[in-house]
Formats: sequence, C-alpha cells, structure tokens
Amino acid sequence: MTEQFTLEKHLQLSIEQSDTDTYIVRANEENGNSVSPSELVSYLFFNDEQTFFGLLTETNEDHLILKADQLLQSFPESHPYVKFTGLTEEDTKQLQAVREAADGWRKPELWKHAQADDNGIHFDTEKLEVSTEAAQVLQSAVYSKLANAMIRPEQLTFLLPHIQKYGWPGESQTTIPVRTALRLTEPEEESDSTEWLLETVIINERGRHWTPAIRKKHLPIEEALTERWKPYAKEILKRQSEMLSFLHSLQPEWQDQFLSIPMADAEVRIFLQEDLPLLQSFGFPVILPAWLKSITESKMRVRTSASVQSYQSATGLDEVLAFDWSFSLAGNEIDQQSFRRLVEENREYIRSGDEWFHIDPVWLQKIRDLMERADAGEWTVKDLLFQDVPEEIAPLADDEEEFESDPLLEFSMQKSLRTYMETLAEKKGLPSAGIPAELNATLRPYQEDGYNWLVFMRDNQFGACLADDMGLGKTVQLIAYLLNVHNRPETTGPSLIVCPTSVLGNWQKELERFAPSLSVHLHYGPSREKDEDFKTFVQTKRPDVILTTYGTASQDGEMLAETEFTAITLDEAQNIKNMQTKQSRAIRKLHGQHHIALTGTPIENRLSELWAIFDFIHRGYFGNFRTFTDQFIIPIERDDSERDKRKLRAKIRPFLLRRTKNDPDLLLNLPKKLEQNEYCPLTTEQAALYESFLDETKFKLETLTGFEKKGLVLTMLNRLKQLCNHPALFLKEPNRPAAEMVARSEKLKSIVSMSANIAANGEQCIIFTQYIGMGRLLQHCLSELHNIDAPFLTGSMPKTQRDSLVDDFQKGNFPIFILSLRAGGTGLNLTAANHVLHADRWWNPAVENQATDRAYRIGQTKFVHVHKFVTIGTIEEKIDKMLEEKAALSADLILSNQWLAELSDDDLDDLLSFG
Repeated sequence: MTEQFTLEKHLQLSIEQSDTDTYIVRANEENGNSVSPSELVSYLFFNDEQTFFGLLTETNEDHLILKADQLLQSFPESHPYVKFTGLTEEDTKQLQAVREAADGWRKPELWKHAQADDNGIHFDTEKLEVSTEAAQVLQSAVYSKLANAMIRPEQLTFLLPHIQKYGWPGESQTTIPVRTALRLTEPEEESDSTEWLLETVIINERGRHWTPAIRKKHLPIEEALTERWKPYAKEILKRQSEMLSFLHSLQPEWQDQFLSIPMADAEVRIFLQEDLPLLQSFGFPVILPAWLKSITESKMRVRTSASVQSYQSATGLDEVLAFDWSFSLAGNEIDQQSFRRLVEENREYIRSGDEWFHIDPVWLQKIRDLMERADAGEWTVKDLLFQDVPEEIAPLADDEEEFESDPLLEFSMQKSLRTYMETLAEKKGLPSAGIPAELNATLRPYQEDGYNWLVFMRDNQFGACLADDMGLGKTVQLIAYLLNVHNRPETTGPSLIVCPTSVLGNWQKELERFAPSLSVHLHYGPSREKDEDFKTFVQTKRPDVILTTYGTASQDGEMLAETEFTAITLDEAQNIKNMQTKQSRAIRKLHGQHHIALTGTPIENRLSELWAIFDFIHRGYFGNFRTFTDQFIIPIERDDSERDKRKLRAKIRPFLLRRTKNDPDLLLNLPKKLEQNEYCPLTTEQAALYESFLDETKFKLETLTGFEKKGLVLTMLNRLKQLCNHPALFLKEPNRPAAEMVARSEKLKSIVSMSANIAANGEQCIIFTQYIGMGRLLQHCLSELHNIDAPFLTGSMPKTQRDSLVDDFQKGNFPIFILSLRAGGTGLNLTAANHVLHADRWWNPAVENQATDRAYRIGQTKFVHVHKFVTIGTIEEKIDKMLEEKAALSADLILSNQWLAELSDDDLDDLLSFG
C-alpha cells in the first residue's frame, strides 16, 4: 500500500505574551524541529499587503516579536498549505483566543462595543461574541495601535467617541482630488488685534490653499464651494467634522459651514500642546506659521540688581533691598511698562522685530508678582542672608553649577552689598564685641570669632547653634558671651544653662574659673526651689546664671517656662533631638530672649533632630514639622536629593558655626590621632551560642511584622553585642575567677592585656563600654590579674564622686579609667589619657567620636591612640562597615534614616549571617 502524499504543513505554535502589547511567537514542525523566524513570517503574513507581507516584522534567533495588532493582522485567514495548532495545551487556548480576537478585530461594530475609563479600554464580550481571553488580546491590540500612533493610553477616553463615530482616524480612504486641512494664522502685524485665526482650507491638486470669500464664509459648505468642487461638499464636511472632534481648545457649534474662528493666546497654546499632536498622529493636515517650529528656542531675559544705601553696621540687616529691573527679548530691550502690559493682556505669543516668540504667561505673572513684592519693600538684607528671598531672585549660592549658561532670570548684587553679604555668611570681620575684662582666660583667635558671632546673633535676634568639634572650647566662648550680656545695664533676668548631669560639675568649675564675677545658682537635686520659692529666689537673689540638667528641666518644665530668661543655652543640645519625648517638648517650651545650642554633633541620625534643635534656637524658622518633612526630610532621606541638601545647608548656614580640629585656619597645633580596629575571634563557646541564638531569632522574625519585628531586632542586636563581649553577659552569669573569665572571651583578654601594658608603660587610658556588666567584668579582671584598681564611672554615680574621680585621673592618680559610654561620653576633660579603648561599638559614629574627644581635645599634648575592638565574623564587623558609611554622611550634616530597626530584609539577612 502506497503512502498518501500531502502538501499541507503542520506547525505547532507557541504564543507567549511578554508585555502589555507584545507577543513572542515560535513554531515547531511535527518532528520537533524548530521553524526559522523568516520562514514563519512567510506563512503568517503570506497575504497581508498592509504589513508588506511581514517584511517589517521584528525577529530574533528562534522567534518572532509581534505587537498585538500585528498578531491579529496575521490571522485574518489560514494559509492554504499550512495548518497551525498549539504546541501545548496552554498554547492551544492562546491560539484560540487570538483567532477569536482576530475575527472581532475585523468587525465594523468593534468600537461600538467598547468602553474607556481611567483603568483602560474594555469590550462587551457578549455583544462582540468573543471570550474573556480574546477580549484581553483585543485590549493589547488597541494599546499597540495607540503606541504606533504616538497616543498615550489615557487619551483613549477622549478619543473613543470620535472612533465610534468615524472609525479609526486615518483609515477611511477618500477618492476626491482635494484635501481638507486646518490652518492657524498669527495676528496681522499692522493690526492692534492680538487674536489668531483657525480656519478650514481646501488644498487643491497643485497644493494651493483656498478659502471662501468673506461674503460666503457663513454659507453652507456646498454653497460656498466653487462649482467644480460642489460634488465633494459632503466628503469635505465629513472630513472637517472628523478633525474638529479632536479639538480640546475649542468646542465650536459648527454645523455645515467652513470653520473660521478667532483664538486667544491661551487657546492657541492648548491647540498646539493637545490638539495638534493628535491631528498629526492620525495624518490630518494642519498648516502652521513656519516660525512656530523654532518657537521653543526663544526666551525673554529678566535681569535684576539688588542694592541698599549702607552696609556699615549690623543695623544694615534691616535695610530694605532695592531692585533695578531690565528686560530683553532676542537682544531687544523691553521697558517695564511694555512688560507689565504683556502680563495684563495675558500674552503668550509676542512679536519682536520680524520674529514671533512664545512666552509662558504663568512665568511672566510670577515675575510680575516678584517685582511688585520687591518694589513694595518686602525683602531686607536679613531675608537675603537667610535665604528667605524667593529662589527666582536669589538662587542658592552653591547651586551655580546647575544654572543654565544663559538663565531666564539673572540676579546680581552691587559689589558693596555682595562684600557685606559674604562677610556675614562667612562670619568673618563681624563687629568686635570687646572681650570682657572679667574673663579669666585668653581666647584663641577662632574662639574670639565665635564669641563675637554669638553676641552679633543676639543683637540681631537670631538663635545660634555653636557646633564646634568637641574640645575646641565652646564653654569658654559661651562664658565670654554671658559676661558680655550680664554686664549690660538692660540685663535684669538670669541666664539658664541646661546640660547633662555628667557635666554639671564641670560647668560649675568652668564658670568659677573663667567668670568668678558671675553669680551662679545650681537648680538640681531634691532640695531645689519649686514654684513660688523659685520665683522669689530669682527676684531676691538675682543670680546671673542658673545651671540645671535635662532631667530637672523636664520635671520643672511648666515652672521654668513661666520665667523669661536673658539667654537659654543647651549644652549637648542633641539631648532634645527626639522631638516627641517629654524632655524635648518641655525644653522647647522654655522662653528666653536669646536661645543658643552647643553641640559637637548637630545631627546624629535624622533630619528630624535638626528640626528639633532649630525649633528651640529660632522657633518657626523651618515652620511646623509637617512642612519641614515635605520640604526636606522626604526629598533628602528618601530621594537623596543633592539640590535639597544644598538648600538645607544654605538655610542653616547663618545659624550654625562649626569648626573642626582639622581646620588649618584654626592653628590648633593638636597632636596626631591614630584610630585602628583590634580584631578578636569568638571562642568555641561564644560561636556555638551565637549560631544558636541567630537560628532562634530568625525563626521568631518570620512570625512578626511591623513594630514587633523592629523591637525584636533591637533586642537581638544588643544581646549579640553582649555575647561578643563575653558569654557570661549573654547568659547573665555572675563573675567567676578572672583567669576563667578571660579564657572564655578573646576580646576581654585583649582589652585587659592591652590596658595593663599601657599602665605598665607609665601611660594612661580610658575604656568605654555601653554595658554595666562589661565594666564590672573589666574591673574584676584588672584587679585580680594585674592588681590595678580601675574606677568605673556610671550614670548612677553621685556628682561629687564623679568630679573627684575626673580630677584624680587628670592628676595621674590611677592609670585606667572605665566609663559608661552614656555617662562619660560627653562633657568630660580626660586629656591625661593618650589611649582610648572602645570595648564595644556604638550604633552611631558621632557618639563614638564624642567619647574619643574626651582625650583628643585642647590641652592634649601627647599622641592619641584609639583602639576599637571588633569581633570577627559577627554583627560587630558588619556594623563597623556601616559606621564608616554613616561617618562619611555625618561629615555632610546629612545622615540616612535607614538604620538598625529600619534595615531592609536583605540588609537584615546579611547582618544576621555568621562567619
């Protein structure tokens, strides 16, 4: 029996949707061999002239890439010798949906069964007689067709009524020998009219434009046409109606006559921006003035120069700025009167010489508003200095690299005003306040500058943030300021200093040492005056300075808020950084004639902390917190906006005086400082506990979300850090013999050994830890193994004992001083030490640096060696890398809020890995 021969080819198709409107199509023969893309094109598009038989189809090595409308176009009819089936069951379903959609795509009533809304286009599957899957393919084909016409999907809602009435634009064919077009004509040069003309014109066989005579413009189209074109009247009217249905700019009640309608500048702009692209996308002819093609290249220039009458003293800050305005267009000068008339007429298209230009009317109105505010004397030198003048007039000083080479608005200052502004901004050359004779100290030049600046800020009613590095002498600068203020006859009330408890004694001693003429009262402890007793004491004893702590000021906040202090100073002002705490709110409610913040770390972690400090020193400067969040926190912390960082720096710069030890202009002559990590491995016991705790914590984290998860992360990180120090801290075991304890932790062994060697060499060191248990353990091991009695300063230690220990250490009475990081990390002067040991790492580099600066500060004459102990392979090593990144950000006064409890899942997984 002979085998039957057949010409029919059987191809198995794979159809995969790769995007909203794109499909990948592959084919195999029955034997499994793949069909080349070029061969597949010839089968799919064998009879499709519209796509040039598939010549423009995009292909890859083994597949076709078809837009949805191309795919439907390829299935109008089957190839006579090729049978298509699906490669898999899923492909069979997809192929069936494509065939159904292709049938629906060809139906004239397709668009009548469509609806469009904000969510896209939808088809009535019952009336169109297609499946839901086929309707989805049709949706994809519509989006593909829109993309080909350069039409945005959101425009479909506007277009659909047009399509339902006239069909897809541009697809209807016309056989008449003339074309119908729209023509836009600019106002006549000789006329005073500012109106444009939009009209329908006929383009004849030779390309010439024809419009009816003026006397016939209001006649029906058939009567207005010439005799030889009257047979085409119905087609011309239909074409005009189709074009007019696109117009956003006009909604004319046009019936059967030729369009001829005047347009204002604003209407022309809408026509050019919204209507013209649609008309051009669908091939409708639109005739425009030739100059419109290059109109976007034209700009009006505005130049203004600011000046004042005098700038010889601080009172010059209140002088009103005077502005000199000038305008030009394409090199031609425009006087102010003409400019104002352009704005009043709401003009957008302006003729200058033989050229036309487009000017944004909103921008023109904005410039006019700025001119009126400036001419009304709204801005002073003070506003210019503190960036309270709109950026259009006075852009950021360090933002020039972002300007256009030829900006629309140029701002300049007269040379004398610019010099004065630079003096104020750089805080150099300020009026000398005269160093008080009662000051028992010689101020370094930079300290005198700081003192002059504090007095200047007071005299001009500006808050101040003195943010010098730790150890540069903020205390003596403030004491000089207090002497100046309390020597004035108009000063009657006391000044208030709020500081951490750990430095309360230091303030007492420094005031007594540098300014014995000032009467100082300590508002602290259970026997302090309250309520009426406090008021009576202030009125009768009339102290110059009242010293208190943050805790006391928080407890007595309402009482203290009833007194207006001559000045209020916050030492270590970062203590009010968390604005929602009771302490921060109480401090920010205090009233003083002048508010000053002293801090070595104006920002530790978040910009919200900066807002809290500025809300204290100069209330209202940044508005409420919600406004500050919208203007700065979101664009900087979320989007890392460099421009907003520069803008924020420009805003805080006048209020912030910051000098660092590395500033060569200060001529500090400080000794060098070396910082290095001391790496320690985990013992076998620690490693086993570490891995077990990680596994347990990861399991718990999977069951938690949100706030609970953040709380567990913080608790877990602290437990792991204690484990890195010593397993006994983690297990909460009591101390055993020192030899046994050091054998269980390489870190403990290293710290004890290193500090003992330092002491043996006749040097002194300070050891910082954030855990009381670690401090006690270090004391125990140093005493038992090396016979060294190392005091441990904690937050619970009485003030008198703390002050005594600091004095004894400075006198060299003992070589090793252990300090709690929170209690001893700020305010203390421990320059007797030339080694600083950080037993465990803090989350924040600024806090660590503050602690280091207990030794590395003015008065230090020795080389300072800083040792930071890091346990290898643990969170300590990972956090050390994060700290390096945070330290780089801190130098820029901008720190990320992505930290610890807010770490991403990937970062958290990395932190919780071991090894």
